[in-house]
Amino acid sequence: MSKPNFDAMSEAELRAYVIAHQDDQEAFYAFVDRLKAKPPSAVYPASMTPEQIHQAILMHVQQKQKLKDA
Repeated sequence: MSKPNFDAMSEAELRAYVIAHQDDQEAFYAFVDRLKAKPPSAVYPASMTPEQIHQAILMHVQQKQKLKDA
């Protein structure tokens, strides 16, 4: 049986495949590589106060909403 093309799978499909085929190390590594390739989440410096973090999050959400509405 031939291996599926992991590159052609969506992240959700690859995740489901890895869960269904837990002994397939090649699929697992392909999934981990895909996760590592994703851009990191937003990181806020520890020097920010809770209020500053709240404002930064609010601005981020507002920017995403503007892009969505455009």
